[in-house]
Amino acid sequence: MTREIPVACALTDKQLQQRRKDYLEKIAASLDGFKELESGFSYRFPLREGVLQDLAEIVDLERQCCPFLSFRIILEAGDNSVSLELTGAKGTKETIKALFNWN
Repeated sequence: MTREIPVACALTDKQLQQRRKDYLEKIAASLDGFKELESGFSYRFPLREGVLQDLAEIVDLERQCCPFLSFRIILEAGDNSVSLELTGAKGTKETIKALFNWN
């Protein structure tokens, strides 16, 4: 039996605003594009110094407060970019839009 995980962030509004300020706005500034997926979004960033570490840190933080999200960091051979996929169950896309505000 698979346990259903509610599509909701565990952060308070104040904590979410601080997270946006401390982490999400920084990485969003280097966003190079995104595409909608069936169950979420894929965000593309130029592979500059520190970007991969920033994404890994964001994934580590977000998995703790948003356990409904699935994360994939994708590095393609010969490509100078990195993609972060955020996906999940029904309702996840709307929540991603609201939480990350990267679209």
